[in-house]
Amino acid sequence: MLSKRIIPCLDVRDGKTTKGIRFQGNVEIGDPVEMARFYYEQGADEIVFYDITASSDRRDIMIDVVDRVAREIFIPFSVGGGIRTLEDMRRVLLAGAEKVSVNSAAVREPSIIREGARAFGSQCIVLGMDVKRVEPTREIPSGYEMVINGGRSCTGRDALAWALEAEALGAGEICLNSIDADGTRQGYELELTALISGRVGIPVIASGGAGCIEHLFEALTGGRADAVLVASIVHYGTCTIREIKERLHELGVKVRRTWD
Repeated sequence: MLSKRIIPCLDVRDGKTTKGIRFQGNVEIGDPVEMARFYYEQGADEIVFYDITASSDRRDIMIDVVDRVAREIFIPFSVGGGIRTLEDMRRVLLAGAEKVSVNSAAVREPSIIREGARAFGSQCIVLGMDVKRVEPTREIPSGYEMVINGGRSCTGRDALAWALEAEALGAGEICLNSIDADGTRQGYELELTALISGRVGIPVIASGGAGCIEHLFEALTGGRADAVLVASIVHYGTCTIREIKERLHELGVKVRRTWD
C-alpha cells in the first residue's frame, strides 16, 4: 500500500501567501519561500504553489517565486495558476517544479493536457479542479459543476465527466477542490471526493475544508483520496505536519514519517 501524502498548499497573490474562505476575503499570511521551507522541514510530502490571480488577470505565473521556493525544498513541488501553453509548463519545470497544475486553461483548451503529457510525461501533469455543488441537470448529472478563473466563472461542465476526459487525455493526477468547503474548516466534501476517486484510475488529492486531523482521516478513508491538501490548519498553527502524521499513523493510515 502506498503511503498517503500530506501536502501543504500555498495560495500566492502579489508574491505573498494568502488565505480566504470559498475563494473570497483573502488575507496575507506570510512569505511563500519561508513557509515552503518550514513545511518541508516539518516533514511535508509535497508542496503545492498556486498563483491564484494569474489566470483571472491573464498574466504569467511569478516564475521568480517558483525558482526561490524550489531552491529551498527537496520534495516534489507542484505549481499552478496562469499555465496556458507548453512553454509555460517548460518554464515552470525548468525553474525547479516537478509538476504543473492546469485548471482554467485546460477547461478552455483540453488538448494542453495531451500535449503536456506527451512532452513531459503524465506524471508531471496535475489536473486542478475547482468544483461547486449544483442541482443535477442533464448537462451536469453528477450535481457538481466545474468553475474556473479562481472561482469566478461557471462553465456548465460536469465535474465527473471532465475528470474522466482529462484522465483519458493524459493527466497523471487530480487535485480536487470543493469551493463550497474551501477555507471553512468544516471538513472536506466527502461525497465529491469519493465520487471522483471511485471513478478515475489516477491519484486524487482532496482539497478544501480541513479543520482538524479527523477531517484528513475521513478524506483518506471514506473519501478514498490518495492525498490531502492542507492550508488553514497548518498556516494558523492548529497542528503541525508531524502532529498530523503521528495521529493518522495512530488511526491506522500509512504515512511517511521521516523521524522514525
